Amino acid sequence: MTIKPLIILPDPLLRQVSKPIERVDSDLQRLVDDMLETMYDAPGIGLAAIQVGVPRRMLVIDVSREGEEKQPLVFINPEVVKSSDERSLYEEGCLSIPDYYAEVERPATIGVKYLDRDGKEQLIDADGLLATCLQHEIDHLNGVLFIDHISRLKREMVIKKFTKAAKAKAI
Repeated sequence: MTIKPLIILPDPLLRQVSKPIERVDSDLQRLVDDMLETMYDAPGIGLAAIQVGVPRRMLVIDVSREGEEKQPLVFINPEVVKSSDERSLYEEGCLSIPDYYAEVERPATIGVKYLDRDGKEQLIDADGLLATCLQHEIDHLNGVLFIDHISRLKREMVIKKFTKAAKAKAI
């Protein structure tokens, strides 16, 4: 397994819409393992393939608490098929926007259709942190970042800060 470098804001790749995965094979399994290793190393609770430079519709999540047994979940071609009118507010962060957090309001419960690690079709009903994390990562697959859900002023400040940091690093 390999820890992959993370794509960081303002990299335009983060705004790219990911392409569906045609087949689940050993190359994809290797990518899954690398993504899980990268996510745990970061450390994070979710990672979309685009965040490691692969514009494919796949993400990994593990919302188990520290000290609990790891419970990695793999979502290939995930699609939200239902969402509640009830909303929940969570403070979100992102491995591609390090050390920045903001409260985001999203549907409290969702239903997601996807292929699992073995390519079998699954349906999951999610609430709480899992629902928030799934929506956050699926947004990545559509070129949407969690900062797109906050005020324009705050979003512009974050983008400006990361653009300035990227320019300073390039020098």
